[in-house]
Amino acid sequence: MLTGIVIDALDVACMERFWREATQGRTNGLRLRCVPTSTPKPTLKNRVHLDLAGGPDWEAEVARLINLGARRADIGQGDVPWDVLADPEGNELCVLRPGHPGVRADSGLVAICLDVAEEDGCAQSAFWQAQADWHAVEALPGGTRLRRKSTSAVSLVMGPPAAPKAERNRLRLEVTRPGGKPGEYRDPGGNEFRIRR
Repeated sequence: MLTGIVIDALDVACMERFWREATQGRTNGLRLRCVPTSTPKPTLKNRVHLDLAGGPDWEAEVARLINLGARRADIGQGDVPWDVLADPEGNELCVLRPGHPGVRADSGLVAICLDVAEEDGCAQSAFWQAQADWHAVEALPGGTRLRRKSTSAVSLVMGPPAAPKAERNRLRLEVTRPGGKPGEYRDPGGNEFRIRR
């Protein structure tokens, strides 16, 4: 079952504090865990990032996140119904504005976004439904939205475009599997994920 996200961090305490405050407990039992690294984030966009629903007062939510240590980021997004920010170590996150397609912007929803090439969408969806024990609740252009249950405030959104992959992903999904062999594995798109007991 999908139970967490692992984030590589130069300053573990700072990053844990930022993400705890940023999500305000809206991860519905999904654990965000920072692990130490000595490697700064590469300039390429992460293949995994979090989207936070901004709600009707999304501008105040953006300001709150900036006050916590985030900064505005430009990844070539253009004019879109969300604001792209970066956490204190440069990992992208988005604040979704009300009316964003497929998102209940006033629900406190958190989406885990996994870049998937359009041609890999079906294989990735089947793989993550089996690994996460979550279910497809919405078909997206070239991708899928999965949830643990239909009422869950957290979803896993997979779809294009897939960012180039030159290094190990800075953010990785974590699966808990009793009796499974702990370690790091790769999904069909080459994205690392962790299995823990």
